[in-house]
Amino acid sequence: MDVKIEPSWKALLDDEFQQPYFAQIVSHLKTEKQMGKTIYPPGRLIFNAFAQTPFDCVKVVLLGQDPYHGPGQAHGLCFSVPDGVAFPPSLVNIFQELHDDVGVPMPRSGDLTPWARQGVLLLNAILTVRAGEPASHSKIGWERFTDAVIRRISEQKTGVVFLLWGRFAQSKEALIDTRRHHVLKAAHPSPYSAERGFFGCRHFSRTNAILMQQKQSPIDWRLP
Repeated sequence: MDVKIEPSWKALLDDEFQQPYFAQIVSHLKTEKQMGKTIYPPGRLIFNAFAQTPFDCVKVVLLGQDPYHGPGQAHGLCFSVPDGVAFPPSLVNIFQELHDDVGVPMPRSGDLTPWARQGVLLLNAILTVRAGEPASHSKIGWERFTDAVIRRISEQKTGVVFLLWGRFAQSKEALIDTRRHHVLKAAHPSPYSAERGFFGCRHFSRTNAILMQQKQSPIDWRLP
């Protein structure tokens, strides 16, 4: 199957695209579209995380669960929303911790593309969702694909910082060789859990300390 995705990822993941499960994902999405269902993000943005952060540029992986399910919110980068869209509660809390940790003022825009372009892979484990139905695509095969992405990063790179926020993200630690990479864990930034270990985690400064220790350029976390 010919999948339109950034070339370095296409080379890395081509064997996954040839697997029967991937054809089933595509078939499922086509069927839902034919039934008149609205799917987020729009098709051209499903692989946006890969477009913004080529494989060779990955320094940090921030793992989310599934896309926002409201109109205009999801654009293929976990936790991020396009410019002009109101910040979802988790993103508000991320920006609060960012301010408390490294002094970045509350941004005007919730678009995290500037992070992605510096090497932060903003990866949701599930890459699509039906409008208004959270986790509606959690069983169609996406996790098998994104597990393979995490595994390839773990096997073929060294010194990547994985940010695992919440129990779901932390369940993916088993895919990561922790002898070769750095795993930072905290509670999920959702209002339901942020007070139980997300606030105060200082993952932004800790990530940059690790990168600089490895003689890599730190992430400029500031946003417009």
